[in-house]
Amino acid sequence: MPTVESPYPDIFNELKAEVREAGLLERVPIRGTIEMIATLLSMAFIFYIVVNWSTLALDPIWGAVGLGLFMTIVWTRAVFISHDILHTQYFKNKSLSFKLSYPFSALILSNSSAWWDFKHNVNHHTWCNVPEKDEDILAMDGAFTPTHKGNKAWLRATKYLVFWGAMFFMYFAFIVQSYNFAIKHKKWGELALMLLHWPLIWGSIFYFLPTQSAIVVFLTLNFTLSPWLAFGFITNHLGCEVFEKEVGEKLSWMELQMRTSRSLKGGAFVHWFYGGLNTQIEHHLFPKAPRFNLLKVQKMTRAFAKKHGMNYFETTPIEAYVQINDVLKKY
Repeated sequence: MPTVESPYPDIFNELKAEVREAGLLERVPIRGTIEMIATLLSMAFIFYIVVNWSTLALDPIWGAVGLGLFMTIVWTRAVFISHDILHTQYFKNKSLSFKLSYPFSALILSNSSAWWDFKHNVNHHTWCNVPEKDEDILAMDGAFTPTHKGNKAWLRATKYLVFWGAMFFMYFAFIVQSYNFAIKHKKWGELALMLLHWPLIWGSIFYFLPTQSAIVVFLTLNFTLSPWLAFGFITNHLGCEVFEKEVGEKLSWMELQMRTSRSLKGGAFVHWFYGGLNTQIEHHLFPKAPRFNLLKVQKMTRAFAKKHGMNYFETTPIEAYVQINDVLKKY
């Protein structure tokens, strides 16, 4: 775990200059566009399977499971693409990035880009692990932080079970929060696109597939997508240091991001599986750095931290889950 005593000199500009000189902060419009097109083509393939279900004569159960699993892969790509677009990693223009995110966030996921940008980009990245500001760490009444342990008695007594069980409902939680935000902030155009998700995707599936197969697809997607996302997201900051606002605002950008983030060891597959969130320290130091460059940025950041005697919090994925399990017991 990170130690408070580790020195974090305010020399972020030195690291940023090295990363910029290596060309790793340059946006990737072509590579990003290729990934977006590939995901949209995957959606077209899903619709092809759905519309031609009877002709393809797929097994009503295992064929549906296979379709659900393929949809899970496409959905996770949509999550990571939307995340990266809204960080303007592909295109510098924020307005264009918002528009390009809608097919992935609103239509594929029925999620709000405006909600995610406010919750994630504005608050979380600026005030990482600061409970007064970071909505992520305040989940479930702040029950999973060392300083805000929740006010509800039932949650204090059951939070350990509730936490791991909640991993299977993260996607549902995202949908609920998205709709609440869109309605509260009167994002009617985006809300219309989010609502279109249901007849466009699930209406088609339940129309063309036998009811039993459609239900299997729905359950397979929703109970594989949620844990995939949740088990990726929880490694980012849970179990790292938590700061009250008056302390956090006194820390430099580099110190706050490095002390509140955890990166994961692993190569290309881990980077694909976690959508670049495995390089969490680097993503928080350079949120606009394209995901495709973050493994290279990670090597530079790790070497920079070692050179200056700074603690670099990195574990394997398994070690991260063990640490999270341990801190939950302590909380």
